[in-house]
Amino acid sequence: MLLRLDTTDTRPLHEQVAAAIRRAIAEGECRAGERLPSARDLSAALDLNVNTVLRGLRELRDEGLLEFRRGRGITVAEGAAAPRSGLRIKVRELVAEASRLGYSRTDLIDMIRESS
Repeated sequence: MLLRLDTTDTRPLHEQVAAAIRRAIAEGECRAGERLPSARDLSAALDLNVNTVLRGLRELRDEGLLEFRRGRGITVAEGAAAPRSGLRIKVRELVAEASRLGYSRTDLIDMIRESS
């Protein structure tokens, strides 16, 4: 699992860590039951404090995406994979609704950029 954080992102680092792992799960890079690198290894790879990484991992545990098991480490929870196709369906619906309301794709992209 290769995680990268965007240096221009203004969100707290622990949220960026959680988002990067969420995306890896959604993209199928991390499958249910798969063991993640330790918090110490992730913190070294991302050049972050281990407590920052742990905070992001705990957030995902609280969401039910990760399981912490003594002696087994951190694993992706069964049923955690939120398929990317679900997001694609929502994107298509958004594009269709914007079109129905008379907005172009460029208008929609501008709206998304303004909201981030």
